Amino acid sequence: MSRSEDELKGVSLLGNQNTKYTYDYDPDVLEMFPNKHPENDYMVTLNCPEFTSLCPKTGQPDFAEIIINYIPDKYLVESKSLKLYLFSFRNHGDFHEDCCNIIMKDLVKLMDPKYIEVKGQFKPRGGISIWPFANYGKKGTVYEEMAKKRLFACIDKTQ
Repeated sequence: MSRSEDELKGVSLLGNQNTKYTYDYDPDVLEMFPNKHPENDYMVTLNCPEFTSLCPKTGQPDFAEIIINYIPDKYLVESKSLKLYLFSFRNHGDFHEDCCNIIMKDLVKLMDPKYIEVKGQFKPRGGISIWPFANYGKKGTVYEEMAKKRLFACIDKTQ
């Protein structure tokens, strides 16, 4: 098996012309691939400006921009699988804060990154925008402290 075939053996969705779209929350669609530079700290930013989910009480659609920043360790998330995963929230009923925490926890489970944050910028409903922020730093590392500092810096900006 060549080097690139070995790197991509867990990536099945990219380039697949017969993509199935899941209309209910499905974390199993997420795929990862090896980080070629685990010794480097670098930030990966993924932006989904057309995220939708449903209000669990009314069933009304909620629209948001979801921004994911992470410092990978051994793995990165494959972007097409992330797109399909985020699309799977389309008919999922959860509050805004839950969506951001679920996304973060699913990505931590998938990749075990050094650091990750998920920001949701939900459009106003009833005259109020909700912008949840969830983050995680690997326990026992400098990233755990970084997560605390980033969280409290985020809180300070809102007051």
